[in-house]
Amino acid sequence: QVELVESGGGLVQPGGSLRLSCVASGRTFTIYHMGWYRQAPGKERELVATITLGGVTNYGDSVKGRFTISRDAGKDTWFLQMNILKPEDTAVYYCQAVTTTRGMMYWGKGTPVNVSS
Repeated sequence: QVELVESGGGLVQPGGSLRLSCVASGRTFTIYHMGWYRQAPGKERELVATITLGGVTNYGDSVKGRFTISRDAGKDTWFLQMNILKPEDTAVYYCQAVTTTRGMMYWGKGTPVNVSS
C-alpha cells in the first residue's frame, strides 16, 4: 500500500508560479514511476508530467516549457514547478505513483489550482 498527499495548490494570477509537492508513504520502495495529472471541471483527467526512477521525464503538450517535474528520492517526494500559469491551467492536480506490485497505481486526493485575476 502506498499513500500520496499533495500540497501547494491555491489561487494565483495569470503569469504567476506555484510549486506542488507530493509526499509518498508506505511501501514507497515499490514505486518506479511518478507523475502529475489534472482534471478541470467538465473535462477528463489529463497527463501533466511524469518522471521515472532514472529521471526520464515526459510532459503534456500544453505544459511543455512551463512546468517542470522533479523528485527528491531521499524523501519520497516529487514536485511540479509551474511557471507562466494560464487560466486554462485551472484544475485539481493529482499525483500518481506506479508500483512494481502488479503495476498497481495509487492516487492522491488532489490539490486545487485556480489561475485567475
